[in-house]
Amino acid sequence: MDKTLVTDYETRLVVGSNGEAVNLFGHQDENLKFIESRTSARIIARGNEVTVRGSRQEVEELERLFRQLIKLARAGTTINTATINYAWNMVRLEDRVGEGHTDLAQALGEVLYVTPRGKHIRPKTLGQLRYVQAMRRYDIVFGIGPAGTGKTYLAVVMAVNALRSRSVERIILARPAVEAGEKLGFLPGDLQEKVNPYLRPLYDGLYDILGMETAQKYMEKNIIEVAPLAYMRGRTLDDAFIILDEAQNTTSEQMKMFLTRIGFGSRAVITGDVTQVDLPRDTTSGLVEAQRILKGIEGIAIEYLTEADVVRHPLVQEIIKAYERSDRMCRGSG
Repeated sequence: MDKTLVTDYETRLVVGSNGEAVNLFGHQDENLKFIESRTSARIIARGNEVTVRGSRQEVEELERLFRQLIKLARAGTTINTATINYAWNMVRLEDRVGEGHTDLAQALGEVLYVTPRGKHIRPKTLGQLRYVQAMRRYDIVFGIGPAGTGKTYLAVVMAVNALRSRSVERIILARPAVEAGEKLGFLPGDLQEKVNPYLRPLYDGLYDILGMETAQKYMEKNIIEVAPLAYMRGRTLDDAFIILDEAQNTTSEQMKMFLTRIGFGSRAVITGDVTQVDLPRDTTSGLVEAQRILKGIEGIAIEYLTEADVVRHPLVQEIIKAYERSDRMCRGSG
């Protein structure tokens, strides 16, 4: 559509300071170009003002989008394509379901943690915010959603906060070592060398949040333990913050074993993506089954994150959507 023809409605918004405008517009106006490429409206930036011209419906939607982005820029949030995508998805969702408008900057303004490098960690989406609130409120939380939604990273942040506030005495991070049953014999090296590649993402998160030196010191003192899920068998874990990652690759028996390890004063977060189950076809995922069995139990929260909560490259959202469409088509033709 020729954008010069769609100019029956117009609105102007004042951004604020020069720094906020630079943040909002992006390098060489790349953020504005990104927005304009996905609409028929025209977007014109002059100084600290943005003018939007187009159909009434498009202009009203873009005005709400820009008001959210201006508040986020004012709050110090870096505006990029991922931020824009999320804010836009939220605006459209609220229009679709008729909900009141959310103030993203206020909802996402709380700093959860500051890393040794000075990085401020905040929930970046409303789904992440609900997930964080659940981890504060419930003893057992399931965080279920696609890759890139921050399930594990935020769980580690909350675990470190709990450790530092002395509400727990240690952190335990566990993963199924391989897809089905932790069959490690074919890998070279001793047991620790065999399982380390599967635990690497957990180490990476700890190093980013605590710094390598502090993380290693905590692990040497067994204040933090990173281990394959099999190591949990036969133990009772008191006063601990326990994270089970990649839980979609647990069997029913492994999930039950893990959940029954939780002792007094402990909290557990179980994360996974039910669309990425690597178990044999005849094996039920413990995470899939747990959703059904544990739903409605007081003290347990099940939080779902979606592609709208992906905080990686914007194409990740599109990839997830494409695979979901393909899965629906396959099920429909099956």
